Amino acid sequence: MLLEIQALVSGAKFGTGRRMTQGFDHNRASLLIAVLEKRLGFQLAGDDIFVNVAGGVEVDEPAADLGVIAAIASSYRGLPIPHDTAVFGEAGLTGEVRRVLQAQARAREAKALGFKKLILPHSNKKGLEKLLGLRVVGVRDLEQAMDELF
Repeated sequence: MLLEIQALVSGAKFGTGRRMTQGFDHNRASLLIAVLEKRLGFQLAGDDIFVNVAGGVEVDEPAADLGVIAAIASSYRGLPIPHDTAVFGEAGLTGEVRRVLQAQARAREAKALGFKKLILPHSNKKGLEKLLGLRVVGVRDLEQAMDELF
């Protein structure tokens, strides 16, 4: 099932920013924020960050990592993610984008829902573009993912 992940990055009024999540593990979100700071140079320590999985859904799989990171980056930079782009992938501590299970099923669902571009781990890309007719972009790390999104 594809999910809509929303994020809001807002300047905190008092020192250290708050981290709040709805539908996503709070500790995992904190880890992903730390990866954004360390690997991509985002300055988030003083910002409040809110992450929400739309529709009241609870997600607990690492394939949502790239979606959470993309949503936070979008809010932080003030740049929208293109409406026809879907993303999935696990983020590692060194900023790599790691392979996930059921990539083909996820890609098929993205196509069925009208997405035209799919950003996913490079190791999951093989054969998906021909199979589905989508623009499939395989990324090895978060920097490549950000370049493709923005």
